Amino acid sequence: MAGYPEDYLNFLIYFHAERDYFECHEVLEEYWKEHPQDPNGDAYVVLIQIAVASYHERRGRRTGAAKMLAGAVERMGRASLTPLGLDHGETQQRLVRRLQELKEEEREFVDLNLPIADPALLAACRERCLEGGEWERPSPMENVFLLNKHTMRDRSGVIAERLRQKALRIGKGESEKGQELL
Repeated sequence: MAGYPEDYLNFLIYFHAERDYFECHEVLEEYWKEHPQDPNGDAYVVLIQIAVASYHERRGRRTGAAKMLAGAVERMGRASLTPLGLDHGETQQRLVRRLQELKEEEREFVDLNLPIADPALLAACRERCLEGGEWERPSPMENVFLLNKHTMRDRSGVIAERLRQKALRIGKGESEKGQELL
């Protein structure tokens, strides 16, 4: 859809249709890191925090969820979600309510939905869901992989990249030391 990055649209689908909070955090975080000049950077961080909070809350990690939501609410004071087609004020109210609920009461997990204010964005998201998802469906609480994705996913690629980067740093450090000796 014109005007919004593809990764942002994917975030919304993961968040509202797949309820894969871990994946929506991953996809938007990668976009945010690759586009440091994007004027919506702080807004993306807010959405990443909301996704991480939702992931923690669904797993029963209420303290972690509350910390993430508090960070998102604080950051919303300087980052508008309006350019991303969301109702900024309504989002903030929902987060404050959820934060209060996390602090006050034990309850069954209920998915948080982001209020999409741009009708074209909402229509595009719903149309994508026709391809196999259901918009704003409840989290599939029986899906153990989805609930514990951070521990169950294949991390071999991430580990290999970290080792490669470490080897590059070590190699660079050694070559710099060699230059100092000359």
